[in-house]
Amino acid sequence: MLDWIGSLAPAVYLQRSPNVYVFVNAAHIAALGVLIGAIVALDCRMLGAARALPFGIIGPYLSRLARYGLIAAMATGLWLFSVRPHEYVENSAFLIKVGLVVLGVLNAAWLHRRAAWRRALDAGEISTALRLHASASLTVWFGAVLAGRWIGFL
Repeated sequence: MLDWIGSLAPAVYLQRSPNVYVFVNAAHIAALGVLIGAIVALDCRMLGAARALPFGIIGPYLSRLARYGLIAAMATGLWLFSVRPHEYVENSAFLIKVGLVVLGVLNAAWLHRRAAWRRALDAGEISTALRLHASASLTVWFGAVLAGRWIGFL
């Protein structure tokens, strides 16, 4: 399967185009900036920062922004992965990063399905459960960024 991924036309194109690789890598970093920036802002708001900003307005906006950043980061990340799939699946930092991203996405999905999320949007009431989600989110996403940076050093 990994050989097949590495032989796909987009993977071969990226392997043969070092300049395009740089742009895809830059797009991945920019997407991560959008993703992490939105998540940090949202989590900090849930933890009590910027209370003057109505949560019912800022919450959905930052959630959508994070979703778009995640989609772009996953698309560019998968394309970058396709260049050297064998190396990446043997890299423990990459595997940790992927695991943490999955945890971060599951945490966000769970958060958005809670009645506490809807109450926070409707009434601005940030419960202890939401604060726990925010704390877990910050920890998990920071870990994913750290693991992502660590990939090149293993």
